[in-house]
Amino acid sequence: MRTSLVFIAFSLLVLTGFAQKGFQDIEKELQTKLIMAEDGAVVEIPAGKFHFQGSLSMDGKKNVTIKGAGMDKTILSFKNQADGAEGLKITDCTQITLEDFTIVDSKGDAIKVQGTEGVTFRRMKTDWSGKPKKTNGSYGFYPVQCGHVLVEDCHARGASDAGIYVGQSTDVMVRGCKAWGNVAGIEIENCIRAEVTGCEAIDNTGGILVFDMPGLKVKTEDL
Repeated sequence: MRTSLVFIAFSLLVLTGFAQKGFQDIEKELQTKLIMAEDGAVVEIPAGKFHFQGSLSMDGKKNVTIKGAGMDKTILSFKNQADGAEGLKITDCTQITLEDFTIVDSKGDAIKVQGTEGVTFRRMKTDWSGKPKKTNGSYGFYPVQCGHVLVEDCHARGASDAGIYVGQSTDVMVRGCKAWGNVAGIEIENCIRAEVTGCEAIDNTGGILVFDMPGLKVKTEDL
């Protein structure tokens, strides 16, 4: 019996070590795919919960899709994040689609997209574990200074500022989304031609907020 128990314990140790190495490999592999993605590429993330210690980023790409196996099937956890602030940051791209995965417990914003023309979030989720708290990241979905933004059938919970925020952007559609347990559920700030429809904002400090703030890049006088 003792021999069997020792063998089982050793086996569990080996499997745990392999799993941890696998997570590191996934992080390196995914970041490499984002860096090397060619125009029209589809970057697929398999089902599973994967742990990351640093931010993921993509810059200057065209017509790229980042796709998981499902909102509740592919989960990217940044609970032990040591480097960077965002979970995923995308900058200066064209026609980017993110769909069917979840980002949890990022140190800062869960997903930030900046300076991008054509961005779609579809069947995505951002979340922070436990009860909402002020130490959570500020924004779940955070497209800013973008054009043609679609946020569709997405869920956002636990942001210390806004679950779904779209700022200084043009031609914005937020539809069929759910936001709960955030300070602001859905926030539209200094956007031109923005529509929020068929959404649920529950148990936020403010449900749906629309602002026209001075001193920002896009203002109503730009119409």
